[in-house]
Amino acid sequence: MIYGVNGNLKMKLIEDIIESLKGKDVKIKNVYVGVFWTIVESLHGGLASTLVDKSHEHHHIADAGHLTEKNANELIKKALSSSLLDSSIGLATINSLLDVDEKWITEINAADILFEKAKDKNCAIIGHFPFINKLEKEAKNLWTIEMYPREKDLTVEEGWEVLPLAEVVGITGTTLINKTLDGIISSCPNAFKVMIGPTTPLTPILFDYGLDVISGSIVTSTEKILPYIQEGASFRQIHPHGVKLVTMTKEKI
Repeated sequence: MIYGVNGNLKMKLIEDIIESLKGKDVKIKNVYVGVFWTIVESLHGGLASTLVDKSHEHHHIADAGHLTEKNANELIKKALSSSLLDSSIGLATINSLLDVDEKWITEINAADILFEKAKDKNCAIIGHFPFINKLEKEAKNLWTIEMYPREKDLTVEEGWEVLPLAEVVGITGTTLINKTLDGIISSCPNAFKVMIGPTTPLTPILFDYGLDVISGSIVTSTEKILPYIQEGASFRQIHPHGVKLVTMTKEKI
């Protein structure tokens, strides 16, 4: 995932999502913060990646032990926090409150959309996704940007340099947690942009901020996936037991 200094900590996008959910001030039933995934249960189960701040003094959750005493309108504000742990909980809370409008949903996999759109074009992917090797065969140039780069990946600093050259951009949903999305979108305003990953909020509000496709997750059984989250499972381990992947498009693909 990419971390940078270009993010706006206030992020009007998140504020707009929070505003849209004000009428859903329900009780928080459960909050679980696992090693890799956080789940909040309110109207539904909501997933988000668990991100942790680098500095040790921020490795704590504000009001830990009392989160289920809060209502959704309180907990959702953590999405605006500069603490990555608190923001992870806030994004999971957002996802637990969203009702997905079926009219936006397409059966096309987000990776397949990227394969088609990136063919013979410059493509940047923020986050090292499993489909990278296949996408590399389709794109003219593929730049994978990672906080912890693997072989061929670009560093964050290198990523900011190539983003303006990209015609197609895939963006991990965790950029909403670390507040880098604003900077990414402004660096490639004319690119076709896809947000990917279970953290992604499935709301058309994201389309108003320059995204063309959003692909996220719907928890179909909190009870079934909870043991996996508690025991440090990866998403591949969690997915078959109670998570549905969903893609929404701004326009018909």
